[in-house]
Amino acid sequence: MLTRNIRFKNFLIRSNISRVKKDFGKLMSSNNEILNSLSLQYTYSFSKKIITKYKNFSKLRLIGIGGSILGTEAIYSFLKDKIKKKIFFVNNLKSDAVKHKERKILNLIVSKSGNTLETISNSNVLINKNDKNIFITEKRNSYLNNLAQKLKADIIQHNNFIGGRYSVLSEVGMLPAELIGLNPKKFKQLNFLVKNKNFINGLVSNVANTISLIKKKKYTSVILNYDEKSENLFKWYQQLLAESLGKKAKGVLPVISSMPKDNHSLMQLYLDGPKKSFYTFFHVFNKNSPRINNSKILSSHKHLKYKNLAKILYSQKLATEKVFLRKKIPFRSFEILKRDEKTLGELFCFFILETILLGRSLSVNPFDQPSVELIKEETKKILLKN
Repeated sequence: MLTRNIRFKNFLIRSNISRVKKDFGKLMSSNNEILNSLSLQYTYSFSKKIITKYKNFSKLRLIGIGGSILGTEAIYSFLKDKIKKKIFFVNNLKSDAVKHKERKILNLIVSKSGNTLETISNSNVLINKNDKNIFITEKRNSYLNNLAQKLKADIIQHNNFIGGRYSVLSEVGMLPAELIGLNPKKFKQLNFLVKNKNFINGLVSNVANTISLIKKKKYTSVILNYDEKSENLFKWYQQLLAESLGKKAKGVLPVISSMPKDNHSLMQLYLDGPKKSFYTFFHVFNKNSPRINNSKILSSHKHLKYKNLAKILYSQKLATEKVFLRKKIPFRSFEILKRDEKTLGELFCFFILETILLGRSLSVNPFDQPSVELIKEETKKILLKN
């Protein structure tokens, strides 16, 4: 068990954890604003006045891209059953973005730099003259900062020391979370996790084992996701891992596989294809699940009688793990016992700490993305020519 709500099985390999353990100690003693954002001590740049001012809006439109929006999408999807408000996410350049033009909606525009091309373009298309708007961006001269002032909108300062993909528990994720009725304090689990030996040991050994797998030229991390409401969590994780580690011809390619659907498309490759991957099983226990109608079951399939869909899904997950063990395919497993802010906060902490520690072990800077900037520069040159 990592925590009370997360059952964790690590890769069945033994690795030397001494270096990772030392790196973890150094990381926790450092003055790191990202880690600070995971803790209860973090000070937000927004006040309760903002929450009170906009509490009556039942619909929000979040305009952003990448780390500015993926974390909030993860929160919204994972906890959707307890959220009564609606969020429309505008997270890409799409010709049908105009369909999100709704009245009586609160716009939340998020960009760390304030100069993100896609966010500027979508804001231009979607924001109406009389809309209410909140901008989350750095306090500097930028397009979105200037636009916010022109619109007389509320401006929330984006923490300069927290990159987008690490910002989910800062203003970027917690302001929208509170606006839709969630409690930001419940997400902040780092204070408790650093005192949890099971969590620390699980994290450190997991990182050491992952490094061992990478040294064996296994560069693809396949997430076998058995929970539809966690798909956006792994889209967030996908960016976190890929953008943080993909440098100096190093890194890990995260692939999201939807289970059990992909048993009927990709599983044959996973089992008998090239042995260049390692796997993560992810399952969330669901108490409310439709039951099989026993009267309609033929005798040839009596093993389905008295079962619900959740039981069948979990049985498939266990069966797949058994086959992976038989074929000696490396995997780890997360089983989520309770779906709430606390558990999601613990998962955010685990994956963020894992990524930073992997960066240190691979000798890459997990906080920048230099080559992505090249595409931004070339795009601007092309647009100026045409």
